[in-house]
Order: sequence, then C-alpha cells, then structure tokens
Amino acid sequence: MSTPPAPARPARFSLAVRDSSTMLRRNLLHARRYPSMTLQLLLTPVMLLLLFVYIFGDTMSAGMGSGEGRSAYLAYLVPGILMLTIGGTTIGTAVSVAMDMTEGIIARFRTMAIHRPSVLVGHVVGSVLQCVLSVVLVGAVAVAIGFRSTDATALEWLAAFGLLALVSLSLTWIAVGMGLVSPNAEAASNNAMPLMVLPLLSSAFVPVDAMPGWFRPIAEYQPFTPAIETLRGLLLGTGIGHNGWLAVAWCVGLAVLGYFWSTSKFDAGPK
Repeated sequence: MSTPPAPARPARFSLAVRDSSTMLRRNLLHARRYPSMTLQLLLTPVMLLLLFVYIFGDTMSAGMGSGEGRSAYLAYLVPGILMLTIGGTTIGTAVSVAMDMTEGIIARFRTMAIHRPSVLVGHVVGSVLQCVLSVVLVGAVAVAIGFRSTDATALEWLAAFGLLALVSLSLTWIAVGMGLVSPNAEAASNNAMPLMVLPLLSSAFVPVDAMPGWFRPIAEYQPFTPAIETLRGLLLGTGIGHNGWLAVAWCVGLAVLGYFWSTSKFDAGPK
C-alpha cells in the first residue's frame, strides 16, 4: 500500500501556525488558572524596588556620588529591576515545562497528529507575553513612585521595548531547556535560579566601577550588565558604548543555544 503524500509546504506552515496558536492558548489559560507562581515571581522585583528606593535610596545615591538623593537612585535602579523581572518570570517557564514533562501530557501530545515543535513554541510565546506584562506592571509601580524618562525619544522607547522583548525571548529558550532536563518541577526551579541570581551580580544595583577589582570582569561581561546599561542609555541618556552590541550578541547567542538545546532534548523524548 502506498503511503499518502506529504502535505504541501503551505499546508505544513498553516498546520504549524494553528497548532502553535492552540498551545499558546493552552499555556495562557494554564497561567490564568494558576496565578500564584506568577504573582510570587512578580512580587520579588517589586519588593526589591521598594526596599532599595525607600530604605537604601539616599545612602546608595550618596555612595555613588549623586547629590540628588533617592530620585537619582530610583532612575538608576529601574532598568536593572526590569531585567530582574524578566529573569524571575522565566523561572516559571522552566517549572511549567518540567510539569508538562512529568505529568504525561507531553507523551500524549507525541501520539497526536500535531506539529511537534508547536508544544515548545506555545511555551516560548506565552512566556514572552508574560514577561512583557510583568515588565509593564513593575514599570507602572516604578512610575507611581517617581520614575521618569523625559529625555527618551519615541525611537529610543521602541528600541528599549525591543531589547526587553529580545532578552525575554533568549532567556525563555534557556528556561525551556532547563525545564526539559529537570526531573521534576522543584528541580526545574532550582536549575533556573541563575536567571534570578545573575541580575543581582550585575550593575543593577551599583556601578561595576564600585565593585572589587577581582569581581568586575564577572559583573561586566555577564549577559545582564550589557543589557541593563543599554536600557539605561536608551531611557536615561547615559552612554551606551560597546554595551549595545554586547547585549544583542548575548541575546542572539543565548536564544540560538536555547533553541537547539530545547529542540534536541524534546525530539529525543524520554529515556
């Protein structure tokens, strides 16, 4: 008996779009029905923002040589907090992927006539949307307590938004890979913890020049510091220098690495 011909390329593309949209809707509904993890991860950057502004703001501003007090430190802090928000939100993605892998739903999807990569695409697109929403909410809190970016042009705001989306995409693919290699949700949360810790070891809270000499290369050349400094330059008018291309290079490299890592682990299936 002859096998049926493979579907034409336009048909395959429409199938991929349809199945990816279905998986995206599934993940968004799952996040809406179980909002506790999202809220928990969202509260961390908000609490850090309020803590560092209202408790340490004057002291940190004085230590950085600024005479404008808490308001100056708030402007310095917000870009780092936004990156921290993205890192924290993607931890939820790793946990969600690990739960899918351990609860058997992925095994069920493998037996169905669906576009297999759509399972991962649904997680990635859903996570990026959640990251963007989380950044908007944290940014609204920052604006409510006094953050302003009056010098940024519309093009710079667009570039800042694009950078935040690019960082979200790259970290989400890494988080998906972490979720796929984790035996359970608890392990996924622990494996993805560097995505939350690395921003704390960057220039998010203090300039790199204020750090000990032995630690400066670690803080300066990790993924978050170039992205934070680029975001500061776009929103606050500070110098960007080489941080712009470093941030893009880190994002593209991590996205490509995460994509191939995730797809290879997913295609390999359970051992």
